[in-house]
Amino acid sequence: MSNQRLLISDCPLSSAMSALGSKWKPIIVAVIRDRKVRFGQLAAVIDIVSRKVLTEQLRELEADGIVIREEFRELPPRVEYSLTPKGLDLLPILNLLEKWEKKHDVEPLPSRQTP
Repeated sequence: MSNQRLLISDCPLSSAMSALGSKWKPIIVAVIRDRKVRFGQLAAVIDIVSRKVLTEQLRELEADGIVIREEFRELPPRVEYSLTPKGLDLLPILNLLEKWEKKHDVEPLPSRQTP
């Protein structure tokens, strides 16, 4: 084995996880999938996350080019989210993670379970 040091800034896995590595981002991407979803719909489906955190996560996903936010100028205001081609490319990866979890029956750690 060589004496090469792993530089986090050069690690593709580290870069990928920085874009999708939060608790809620993969779930948000999985809920949106291949359709347009309004903020209220996301908040209803992922009802264990606060609206503030959901908004922050959506902004980060948008900044990373994974989600598109489309704002409609109407009353009441309407906003829809959908996946970019970059976001759609994540779906097969998320599907593999779901299959892995089912195969291995992964239980969340007690300290990480949602109340």
